[in-house]
Amino acid sequence: QVQLVESGGGSVQPGGSLRLSCAASGFTFSAYAMSWYRQAPGKERELVATSIGGFTNYPDSVKGRFTISRDNSKNTVYLQMNSLKSEDTAVYYCKANLGGASYWGQGTQVIVSS
Repeated sequence: QVQLVESGGGSVQPGGSLRLSCAASGFTFSAYAMSWYRQAPGKERELVATSIGGFTNYPDSVKGRFTISRDNSKNTVYLQMNSLKSEDTAVYYCKANLGGASYWGQGTQVIVSS
């Protein structure tokens, strides 16, 4: 059974940093793409980072501030978030892309506020 468990969210001031973690189980972690998404209140869920093989991709809104990485020995994907802005406030989700199926974690809240 595929399970994804996010952690590391919290409250931080603008300009601060957080590192999110997503522990995966139930599939061959190293073989599949992993992504981070976020959803702010009243907005659609949006992609913020993808890792597949040695390739990473980010939208312009977070490029240069967010970094996705993975430790295949720990079946864990991370999202390092620096220079956080109020508009980064959202629930952050990790997603496993397993061929034709996608699985989501339960989400972790990030609040950026002074």
